[in-house]
Amino acid sequence: MWTSVTLQADADKAEALSDALMEAGALSVSIEDADAGTEAETPQFGEPGHLPTSLWDHSRVIALFDRDADFESALAIAAGAAGLPAVPPYTTEAVAEQNWVQLTQSQFDPIRITERLWIVPSWHDAPDADAINIELDPGMAFGTGSHPTTRLCLEWLCEAVARGQSVLDYGCGSGILGIAAVRLGAGDVLGVDIDEKAVEAAQDNARRNEVAMRVQHSGIALSETFDIVVANILTNPLCVLAPAIAARITPGGRVALSGVLEQQSGQVIEAWAPYVALAVGASSDGWVRLEGRR
Repeated sequence: MWTSVTLQADADKAEALSDALMEAGALSVSIEDADAGTEAETPQFGEPGHLPTSLWDHSRVIALFDRDADFESALAIAAGAAGLPAVPPYTTEAVAEQNWVQLTQSQFDPIRITERLWIVPSWHDAPDADAINIELDPGMAFGTGSHPTTRLCLEWLCEAVARGQSVLDYGCGSGILGIAAVRLGAGDVLGVDIDEKAVEAAQDNARRNEVAMRVQHSGIALSETFDIVVANILTNPLCVLAPAIAARITPGGRVALSGVLEQQSGQVIEAWAPYVALAVGASSDGWVRLEGRR
């Protein structure tokens, strides 16, 4: 049994209060939008090196304490360390011990991408045994099929991949796009990522799905070109890496980019203009997929 304590905090104090609560003995601390679920909810999006400059105007700090901990003393110490005149208003809730593995698994069901493609966690049976079923569990590397940008890329691959074509998944994360490409009939498929953990995860997932997919670190120079290139990363790296990624597309080859918010699409289209003419091919929940042909 644990005790969860929820405090209200202004944006300029929430992070300091969170750090102070950890120092004072909290087992974990998270910061949320206190207006979540209302018309005042404020989505925040950040990119590597360009994180949001501030938290929500009305933040909610949630701290978890051991059931025997003197959390009231911890709150007083943390409030003082964070420069607050007093402990903010708070509520408490008892949190029962649970089978966290079972609870986490219950939150991930098979995901239908198209009629022919499903993403299936290892603890589930495939809903359609005749479809292409990719076995993939949530992990440290990005890409389980649940995020709109991943779905947008998977839907495009279902339409774009022809048997025997070569495919480059730039920023492969879990390897889901490359694995899907192989299962959809692609020939040579290469996934690259800047994160060593992602490279390992993609290699493990490729083995689990019994697909022949090469995976390597993005620091290794690439000289070959590919019929299809897909990159589901973020706007800033897509812009910076435009010449490098575009150079990997075979003349006449196709490219799809995602990880781009609707309001950022013009920025990416402009950055890629010298190499490939891009256009919005599809959108979902505020994200877009940009497509082009070299």
